Amino acid sequence: MANDLHIEKLKAASPLGKEAAYESSYNPNLLFFIPRTIKRKEIGINNILPFTGVDIWNAYELSWLNDKGKPMVAIATIEVPADSENIFESKSLKLYLISFNAMQFTNKDQLEKIISEDLSKGTKTSIKIKISLVQEIHNFQTNCRLPGINIDHLDIAINTYQPDPSFLTTENSATQHSEIEEELNSDLLKSNCLVTNQPDWGSIYIHYQGKKINHAGLLKYIISLREHNEFHEQCVERIFMNILKRCQPKELTVYARYTRRGGIDINPFRTTEINYQLNNDRLLRQ
Repeated sequence: MANDLHIEKLKAASPLGKEAAYESSYNPNLLFFIPRTIKRKEIGINNILPFTGVDIWNAYELSWLNDKGKPMVAIATIEVPADSENIFESKSLKLYLISFNAMQFTNKDQLEKIISEDLSKGTKTSIKIKISLVQEIHNFQTNCRLPGINIDHLDIAINTYQPDPSFLTTENSATQHSEIEEELNSDLLKSNCLVTNQPDWGSIYIHYQGKKINHAGLLKYIISLREHNEFHEQCVERIFMNILKRCQPKELTVYARYTRRGGIDINPFRTTEINYQLNNDRLLRQ
């Protein structure tokens, strides 16, 4: 009940699902921050995180004026550590970034500093941001597929569209005690916004070491989130924790690449691995 109360207060205070005026003057008060603990307690995460990670935000509609009044257009990549106290709501970030449209800056470094300070203050951690002018980008990679085996071809039957961890099992075979390493992916990830109920579409990558995870069960579990209402970061942490508890891998990585909404895509990454090499390559749907 307490968690439901937190969510109702969140819905009431958030700009999501409400008519909003677009401001053309810089306004950091447009940012709306949300405690991570609201949903983490629900999935059994307390003070000590069972993972490290980051949320990668790509904002494709960033613009401002240079000191001569000429518009600059750029892509901003924002990295939010998984151990931040708060996250920020995506529509509020969009409105905040729009508030720079008529502001003048001598160079992009000035804007990077302002955004980093505002987001760091609200999340209560150090936020990395990189602003890249469109004409300067020569190596922004776009991949059609995530690494590993795509499991979407499996011929399964399912009518469950709320998260059901019971689908997650390890293989029951003569070699069930042997450990393997696998990379799996699916493009069938869908959930709904916690506040507006609008669909969030994504692709998901899972890398693990341990007993072999049943592929059909994993696919059913991913599909079972189809009518679930949660923010991107919360969904990925739920998936991570359910796999960790049900399949008990020795190492686990979960990385989701969501499609854009409002010119922004959000890509949460959670892992138990050390020194994992993370890329920010866009997928076909991004």
